[in-house]
Amino acid sequence: MFDLDKWQEIGATMQKNKLRTFLTAFGVFWGIFMLVLLLGAGKGLENGVYNRFGDGAKNSIYVWSGKTAVAHKGMKPGREIKLTNEDLRAIEREVANLNILAPRNRVWGEYTINYKKQNGSYQVFGTEPDFLDLNGERAYRGRLLNHFDEKEKRKVVVLGEQVATVLFGEQDPIGEYVNIRGIHFKVIGTFKARGNNSGRREERAYIPFSTLQSAFNQPNLVQMMALTSQDGVAAKEMEDRLRTLLAQRHKFSEEDDMALGVENTEAEYLKVMGLFSGIRIFVWIVGIGTLIAGIVGVSNIMLIIVKERTREIGVRKALGATPASIVSLILQESVVITAFSGYMGLMAGTGVLALLEYMLVSSGAELAFFGTPEVDLSVALSATVILVLSGAVAGLMPALKAANIKPIEALRAD
Repeated sequence: MFDLDKWQEIGATMQKNKLRTFLTAFGVFWGIFMLVLLLGAGKGLENGVYNRFGDGAKNSIYVWSGKTAVAHKGMKPGREIKLTNEDLRAIEREVANLNILAPRNRVWGEYTINYKKQNGSYQVFGTEPDFLDLNGERAYRGRLLNHFDEKEKRKVVVLGEQVATVLFGEQDPIGEYVNIRGIHFKVIGTFKARGNNSGRREERAYIPFSTLQSAFNQPNLVQMMALTSQDGVAAKEMEDRLRTLLAQRHKFSEEDDMALGVENTEAEYLKVMGLFSGIRIFVWIVGIGTLIAGIVGVSNIMLIIVKERTREIGVRKALGATPASIVSLILQESVVITAFSGYMGLMAGTGVLALLEYMLVSSGAELAFFGTPEVDLSVALSATVILVLSGAVAGLMPALKAANIKPIEALRAD
């Protein structure tokens, strides 16, 4: 039940001790403010590192051939492993829970791509459409490769946006022809990439995998392949199955790490996400510790207030005030201080994060390991609940002490 007199009394008490109330409230304000900033900065760091992974699949495995480093079944080390089209078919048949399998070859060296009088030396890759999706290349103009390009061995090319800018300037490259080692390819699109080394990846050109094998004398050769597993199947499990199959086909030891090169992006991704889980826990510990310091300050101040108002509390109890009403008065004053100052800290923290986000977006800056700082709704709600509970906790001991004051002793107090 709302008691106007009680709230007026609380307001008068705060106004009478302005400096003390301000300093008490500032401790709680600073605790929430720092908690929000730390959480927002931690999320910004997490977003930045997440962006470094780009738009590619987070459960992909990249495999390429190497040389054996250990003897196996009478064969000496140093043998070169050469993956073939038959390996691709065998993987499709025998590796369970395979979702996507896409090969990629490269025209050896960096070859000049010509358009009329313009030219540039860029890497040229041949791949199937799924590889571009797994690797994070996204169409910017026109389209990417499709399965008809692969099936019909079309002489088409997708250029990285930086390649297109050098060769064509402001001109639309779609439909034009470029020369790659004496062979003309029709430009069907350009792409952009986001994430690690995105600039270098946009200095590439992609043609169909089948076209590269036939046009550049790489028949039945697979330099690299990318795979993903079905949902719910760990990439490490897929990696182990793949290594077992290829070890049997090419007669090398499964323990020979040099025979195959393997990059498991899921393992790297999980390590990074595990690191950020630890960072989030650390941030909460530091933030809550700062908040507790403010709450302790509130509790101490409330104890002083109770001591100063001992005679007043004794009069109240002598006139019939119940212990519950005394506890309620002290608790409400404590909750008001912590809730108001904490709410201001919450607003100030989110305001600073919003300003930082605006500055990053408006300037177009892309920091290497820092993305958009943000605090989600659940964190804001959690902070609000913490405020209310902390206010009650801060005032609980002083309130109980006030409720236990005996009227006769209170009236004797100086």
